[in-house]
Amino acid sequence: MTKEKGIPQIRFSGFTDTWEQRKLGEISESFEYGLNAAATEYDGKHKYIRITDIDDSTHLFLQDDLTSPDIDFSTADDYLLQEGDVLFARTGASVGKTYIYRRSDGDLYFAGFLIRAKIKSDYDADFVFQNTLTDSYDSYIRITSQRSGQPGVNAQEYANFALSVPSLAEQKKIGAYFSHLDSLITLHQRKYDKLTKVKKAMLEKMFPENGSQYPEIRFKGFTDAWEQRKFSELTEIRSASRVHKEEWQSSGVPFYRSSDVMAALNGTENEKAFISEELYEKLSAVSGKLEKGDILVTGGGSVGKPYIVPNNEPLYTKDADLLWVKNNEKLVPYFIYTFFFSPAFSDYLNSVSHVGTIAHYTITQLEETPITLPCVSEQQKIGDYFRNIDSLITLHQRKLEKLKNIKKACLEKMFV
Repeated sequence: MTKEKGIPQIRFSGFTDTWEQRKLGEISESFEYGLNAAATEYDGKHKYIRITDIDDSTHLFLQDDLTSPDIDFSTADDYLLQEGDVLFARTGASVGKTYIYRRSDGDLYFAGFLIRAKIKSDYDADFVFQNTLTDSYDSYIRITSQRSGQPGVNAQEYANFALSVPSLAEQKKIGAYFSHLDSLITLHQRKYDKLTKVKKAMLEKMFPENGSQYPEIRFKGFTDAWEQRKFSELTEIRSASRVHKEEWQSSGVPFYRSSDVMAALNGTENEKAFISEELYEKLSAVSGKLEKGDILVTGGGSVGKPYIVPNNEPLYTKDADLLWVKNNEKLVPYFIYTFFFSPAFSDYLNSVSHVGTIAHYTITQLEETPITLPCVSEQQKIGDYFRNIDSLITLHQRKLEKLKNIKKACLEKMFV
């Protein structure tokens, strides 16, 4: 379905009038450049927003590392943001990035590489702001920002950006809808961020530091020292037989590579590969078959990333690309899986590398990898704990992805 001229594909009921084209300069009272002032330590009241303080994805004001402008505040009221003010980045790689001020962000002053547009009262600021997240705005910025040096867009060029505008009542409906959608996205983003921080902190505290046999935090009832072993002392480390690329198929038995493990970790899609059932049976007769609870670890690409085999269905892997940790009664799969995210493992991986990353993590290196581990029952408790955290992280990650996809589709269909 294509857009009729001046009419969006999707709109709220009761609105039928054709939208009219306006330039941003026509619907703004003014465009103003920000403070030419250095950032200094946050004084507890006066906040400072620069291009880097606007999140590239959410367009929210980042408040993890607050600063204040180094100015005389008694003469700086002109740079204090008001509800509904829209900021535009005017130079650099982030040119075109925007932010809309909310009173909840506190007393906020804007810096010199930002331009403020004060939207007229007979237009809805949220509607105008959402227009800056559309493909048509991106296209305008991409063309307009071209310079002989670094990209840039000045106030006059922003004022020339053309957008289609409905009645104020319809603007308010659209603006409120997207504001609510943004609030939901922010809610799940914050929950996701909080959970990932909790996981990081608990990985540091629930696994012993190198050289120690006791973690900082333990479940009640466990007091025994953990034992340090090498993986080769605990289980068998395997690798699959070689499969040539010409033997890959578009269907059959799944053939996993490091890219499949990374896709599973990141919750993304990648191009799948398969082999025939006949080839699978032939190769498995030599290398054995993967079973539920076995761990695959990336040996190429982004090395040292784990994947738990979820069931006993046929699955084969690329030889040196994925290393195979065989499960047994001494090991709890999710504990071993979680170990590969621990600081102790990260330190080991860095120690066998000269530049922080290595092209390959080999069977020999995995066999020699030290692991400090407790009894099976404590492994189970720790594994269950991190499984629950990972499930919650995945839940919010999926909700975030769904909401972002909804917003993307609505931006395409609810604006002209």
